[in-house]
Amino acid sequence: MQSAISLSLSSQSPIARPSPTNDTCPSPPRSLRFCGLRREAFGAGASSAATSLRLASFNSRSQHSNLNGVFAALKGNGAPSSSGFDYDLVIIGAGVGGHGAALHAVEKGLKTAIIEGDVVGGTCVNRGCVPSKALLAVSGRMRELQNEQHMKSFGLQVAAAGYDRQKVADHANNLASKIRSNLTNSMKALGVDILTGFGTILGPQKLKFGKGDSGDKIITAKDIIVATGSVPLVPKGIEVDGKTVITSDHALKLESVPQWIAIVGSGYIGLEFSDVYTALGSEVTFIEALDQIMPGFDPEIGKLAQRVLVNPRKIDSYTGVFASKITPAKDGKPVQIELIDAKTKEPKETLEVDAALIATGRAPFTKGLGLENINVQTQRGFVPVDERMRVIDANGKLVPHLYCIGDANGKMMLAHAASAQGISVVEQVTGNDHVLNHLSIPAACFTHPEISMVGLTEPQAREKAEKEGFEVSIAKTSFKANTKALAENEGEGIAKLIYRPDNGEILGVHIFGLHAADLIHEASNAIAMGTRIQDIKFAVHAHPTLSEVLDELFKSAKVKLTAPKTVAKAVPV
Repeated sequence: MQSAISLSLSSQSPIARPSPTNDTCPSPPRSLRFCGLRREAFGAGASSAATSLRLASFNSRSQHSNLNGVFAALKGNGAPSSSGFDYDLVIIGAGVGGHGAALHAVEKGLKTAIIEGDVVGGTCVNRGCVPSKALLAVSGRMRELQNEQHMKSFGLQVAAAGYDRQKVADHANNLASKIRSNLTNSMKALGVDILTGFGTILGPQKLKFGKGDSGDKIITAKDIIVATGSVPLVPKGIEVDGKTVITSDHALKLESVPQWIAIVGSGYIGLEFSDVYTALGSEVTFIEALDQIMPGFDPEIGKLAQRVLVNPRKIDSYTGVFASKITPAKDGKPVQIELIDAKTKEPKETLEVDAALIATGRAPFTKGLGLENINVQTQRGFVPVDERMRVIDANGKLVPHLYCIGDANGKMMLAHAASAQGISVVEQVTGNDHVLNHLSIPAACFTHPEISMVGLTEPQAREKAEKEGFEVSIAKTSFKANTKALAENEGEGIAKLIYRPDNGEILGVHIFGLHAADLIHEASNAIAMGTRIQDIKFAVHAHPTLSEVLDELFKSAKVKLTAPKTVAKAVPV
């Protein structure tokens, strides 16, 4: 499963890795792409940076040169590489990260191959963000139909809602198949060579692919990108049988809807599955090692989300405990979960449930890559890289022409982060220095309502402010004041802005409410482009739309800066 690419719904993991909001890489802006199909090669021009968060960027190119690059790649991908290697670029892993890198490489005129040992699309498309969104679409509609008071407020009368489990599962599977086909066709259409098998690095700029036997083929490449992704993390003591003790891979098949399911981990993955299972009639028990559930969110947002997403639903929780041992159901006995205190390791109690979902995070899939052949040692399975995704060997030196993106490097375990990192690497190997600003990459939890975020949480921002000596201010707006949200009878939610009042820098934005995952991108793009609050206040939003939640948020911020504001000159039309 070398294609396993990061889930867009990361949950807390026992592995101590930098969280998305705690990455302090002082890096520059770049456009980001979510998991999905891009039928035409990416045409990108970018501006240069003027702040510490905006470093090198992409060179601007004309539409004409973009098309020439695409057609050149289409025409010449079967010919020998001009560099003297079999390929200019070989990517190991055809998930979202590898796909994004491959398409951008073709646009830049590189002869490109991608090695896939499982199925195109990786975790995101086949076992992650794509099928999970199909299940969440069902749970959202079920919740609305089951909410009699909500429907009556529209003057609607709806009979009792029901569902067909197999057809729900088929919806998720069919969506994954469609997107997987789209990704495959997009690479084939642009001339990317898709090589089937497991990729292994043999030495500098040399690798093999195949089934790991005498039939393996050896190829050379000027540059190599490792994009092998991750797999579900299963802690010791937990026995997974795929039926009653499952991971997210199994849960997405929806082979059953248990009456009572325990979810180990209350991060993104656990929270989303609690939304699905409770909508379909299950009772849920969270088992969380930390002292509170939903530990990865901004505390204020997490508190509100718990009041809306957890407390009114058939969900209870155990916090500050580990599931030290989980035994699948067998011989007529239910699933057994032995709990111990997370700090003292003393036994607490034993739970008996119908099923258990292990949602403790993701582990990098980097075994069998041949990293020992180039003196690279993984750190808890992660491939060490610098801020440009260049691989670092055991002596602390850069390995020439070797890069690693996505979950395999652990910088930010999100599908769209992997894609952005891949695009950044392609820029570098084609002569354009580029460093990705990870603080500008958004994250979302697709519950009902949704949660989204970008940048720092309030505690992280205040810690940074104390170290660097600046002030932090907070602004908030409510969905209850938004016309479109009220028209939908969905006024539950807030948006929160964390910023510097002295210069208008946006440190973080957190949203809980209707379509929060779609709304966050105005904030993430502002951070990526280095746009300050005093400038974005002049942006115009259509009325009435949910986007006005962000409009009011930025307008409510109080910036002390007295410098003249940048306003575009009026153009006569």
